Order: sequence, then structure tokens, then C-alpha cells
Amino acid sequence: MKLTHLVKLLVVAAVGMTCAQAYADYPDHPVELIVPSSPGGGTDLMARVIAEVSSKYMPQPFVVSNKPGAGGGIGMGEVRRAKPDGYKVAVLISELAILPHLKMIPFTEQDFVPIARLNGDPGTIVVKSDAPWKNVQDLLAAAKQKPGEVSLGNAGVGTIWHLAAAAIERDQQVTFNNISFQGAAPSVTALLGGHVQAIVVSPVEVKPYIESGQLRMLGVMTDARLAGEYAAVPTLKESGINVTVGTWRGLGVPRNTPDDVVARLREVSKKIVDDPKFKDGMAHANLAVSYQDGPAFAQFMAQQSDYFKGLIATVDMKK
Repeated sequence: MKLTHLVKLLVVAAVGMTCAQAYADYPDHPVELIVPSSPGGGTDLMARVIAEVSSKYMPQPFVVSNKPGAGGGIGMGEVRRAKPDGYKVAVLISELAILPHLKMIPFTEQDFVPIARLNGDPGTIVVKSDAPWKNVQDLLAAAKQKPGEVSLGNAGVGTIWHLAAAAIERDQQVTFNNISFQGAAPSVTALLGGHVQAIVVSPVEVKPYIESGQLRMLGVMTDARLAGEYAAVPTLKESGINVTVGTWRGLGVPRNTPDDVVARLREVSKKIVDDPKFKDGMAHANLAVSYQDGPAFAQFMAQQSDYFKGLIATVDMKK
């Protein structure tokens, strides 16, 4: 019995040493970086900058793989179901805090180990330059005067910008004619064409049209004003609207991924975000760098999930 027990202990120790050695060599083959959206958008652009810069800090490359659908649920769900060995990494997006409460996906942020948040962009309200409203108060006054008539476009049912519009309606006791599109870009096109009167969107999608004078930004959904070119744009809070909403992007791996793999990915992520080439690439894509380490990112996602759970319970998401 004692000999048998000793053999078992030796086997367990050998297996443990083998696993430890395997993860010490991580990664020993390419890592798939799953993007839960189509090529060309902000999430895809960020992933490709990560993949390019990571070659300085990883012995094996990140290989970008686009898996769009279900508001991001398809791609994130694939990583959630993957073997927890660090060879499939998800770009986690803000809809992870929304879709579970709409019963659109069967998982939450708790099904992932967060690596880091790398990006955050605020919500904004944008109109055409020739619109009669010079500020957010003017727009709200028009919507209150004619409930349900002022059209407000968003990126799609259940997206962060749809929820942002709903948050404004709830906070201000106003009703817009909410128009959902298949993405932020189509909503911008609709605004430019005069098919909607205003949109909720991030600065990324409207930057060239703001610069050309075709569109005007009425307000930003941040606690403090943005720096740089949008410094003159007031926050919604300055206008008496208690809404702070923005999109965000980060990295995550399946739950039960080994601690040393998580630690390695977190180390590499911090090096990437500090790299001037990453900052330049993000700036070129009009994406703001907003870093949080793994534990802070986990807390942030939990807070976002709680916020949107409460919001969704009080609004009509069919609008």
C-alpha cells in the first residue's frame, strides 16, 4: 500500500512538473486573438495594432481572427468555450456588460479572466452642422415638445449606444424616436443623409466629419471634458444630464486558464500599452488608450454589468 501510494505521488509530481514546464514555455505556437466584430471597425483596428506591437514582446505571434455576430457574442463565446490554455484570447467589448441581461448570450464577464483594458471611448451626441440645436438642452427641449418625433440613431438594438440613448431618456423623462442601425457607421451615414436628426456614437466614427464641418458634437458622456480638439464640447453632466457612458475594449481568456499564463499575458499587455508604436497606432485609428490592469478591469466590468442590468430593467429595448 505504501509503495502504491508513493508511486501515485511520483506520478502526480511528474505531471505537475511537465505542466509547469509547458506553461513556462508559453507561448510555443501562435496565439489566436479573437475579434468579435467585422474587419475594419475600431475593435478590429485595435487588435491588429496589438498583434503588430506584440511581436517585440512575444516569441510567437498573435493571429487576428474575426468572428462577428450577435453583438459580439459569437466571438467572445468561442473563447469562453475554448481550452483554457492561453492560445485563444478574446477582445472583450462593452456589450459583454449588456447582452447577458438581454438574454442574448448565455455567459457574463465572470466567465473570463481579464487580462487588461486597453481602450475606452466616450459616448457623444452628434447632429448635422445645419441642425437648429446648438446644444443638448435645445435638443431635449425639442424632444419634450414633440415626444417620439425627434429621431435619434444608434448602432443597433442592445448596443452600448442604444443603451446610452435609453439612459438619457430615463434621466430626462423624454422620448426620442430611436432608430437602430447595423453598426455605428450606418448611423453616421444616415445622419449625413438627413435620415435621422441626431445620433449617439463615439468620437471615432465622426471625427472626419467633425473636422470637415459637416457634423457638430453637442455633448460628451464623460465626467470631465475631453482634452484636445473636443475640449470646447460640454459634458452631459454640465447640461444637467446624469449619464456617463462609453465603449471599452480589453483582453480576456477563459476561466481556469493557468495563473502563470495569465501573468505572462498581463505582463505583455502592459508592455504593449506603454509602447510608443501602440500609442501611435491607436491615435491613427482615432482610438483612445485607456489602460486598466486585470483586477481593476474585472471590477470595472462588474460595475458596468450592474449598471446596465438596472438600466435595462427600466427601459423598452424594443424601441
